[in-house]
Amino acid sequence: MKLLNLSFSEIEELVESLGEPKYRAKQLYQGLQMGKKIEEINISKDLKALLAQNGYTTGGVEIHEKFVSKIDGTIKYLYCLEDGNIIEGVLMHYKHGSTLCVSTQVGCRMGCAFCASTIGGLVRNLEAGEILGQVIAVNRDNMTKKERAVTNIVLMGSGEPLDNYDNTLKFLRLVSCPEGINISMRNISLSTCGIVPKIKELAKEKLGITLSLSLHAPTDEMRKDIMPISKAYALEETIDAMRYYVKETGRRVVFEYALISEKNDTKECAEKLAKLIRNMQCHVNLIPLNSVHESGLSGSSGNRVAKFREYLEKDGISVTVRREMGADISGACGQLRRSYLSKEVK
Repeated sequence: MKLLNLSFSEIEELVESLGEPKYRAKQLYQGLQMGKKIEEINISKDLKALLAQNGYTTGGVEIHEKFVSKIDGTIKYLYCLEDGNIIEGVLMHYKHGSTLCVSTQVGCRMGCAFCASTIGGLVRNLEAGEILGQVIAVNRDNMTKKERAVTNIVLMGSGEPLDNYDNTLKFLRLVSCPEGINISMRNISLSTCGIVPKIKELAKEKLGITLSLSLHAPTDEMRKDIMPISKAYALEETIDAMRYYVKETGRRVVFEYALISEKNDTKECAEKLAKLIRNMQCHVNLIPLNSVHESGLSGSSGNRVAKFREYLEKDGISVTVRREMGADISGACGQLRRSYLSKEVK
C-alpha cells in the first residue's frame, strides 16, 4: 500500500487501525507531504515498525536528474517511480509564482502528431500519489522559507489526464487538501485533447479548476490529421462539451493552439477558429510549436504567430502567446524522457 495515495481521513483510519493514537495521523500525513521518508517522520518507532511490517511505502517519486535552463531558469525534472519507470515535469518561474507541469501517465496513447510523449504509446497510468509525489519532490528540492515552492499546477505533462480520470480526480483532491499542500483549485489547470464524456463528468464535479482543450485546428478534417481523438469525437461535439463546462462551472475555458508552420497558422484558420468559439467565456493560448524531430512538423515563425494573434484579436477573441520556456533543456513535453530512454537502450 502506498501512503501518498491516501487522503488525510484515510490516514487517520489507518493509524487508528494499527492501534496508534489519532494525533499520529497528522504527524504522518504532514511528514509525507513534506517529502520525508517514513523513517524521517516524527512518529513513534512502533508506528514506523507497523507500517513496515504491513508493507506500506510512501509511493512517491524520486528526482533522478534535473536540468536548469540558462535562458530563463526553467527546471526540467526526470523522476523515477518505485517500479523503475521514468516520467518528467517542468518548473517554470513567473512573476505571479512558480508553476509545475505534472505528468499523469507513463507515456500516452492519444497519438497527437506533434507530441513526443505519445511516441512509444502508453506504458501505464500514474496513481494519484505518484502525481502528487511530483509536486512534493519539487517542493522539497526548492525548499525556502516559504511554505512551498510550487504555487500553481498545470496537468499538461506526459499523458492525457482524462484518460486516467479516477487517479487525476483523486490527485486534485489530495493536492488541495487543507492538511496537506493546500493548493487552491483555482490555481490548477487541466489540459485535455478532448475526451467528451469525461469533460462533462468533470464539469459536474464543479471543482473550480481551469479546463484547457488542446484544439490546434479549426476544422474536423485538419484536426483529424494531427489529433486522432477527433476520429472519436467530432469538433462540434467537443466544443459543445466545453460550452457545457462553462455553463456548469462558471469558469472560463482555455483553448490551446499550437501553431504549425503553413498548416494551421493561416488567416483562414484564424477566422474559422474565431467563428468556432465566438460567444463563449474563453481564452486562446497560442503556442509556438517546439519542433519534435520524429513528427516532421515545425513551428510557425514569429511573424506568422503575431499575424495569427492579430487576426483573432480583430474578431474580438481574447488571446495571448505562450512564452517559450526551457528551449535549451528539451522543454517540450516528453522530449527529455524520450532522450533518456534512447540513451538507456544504447
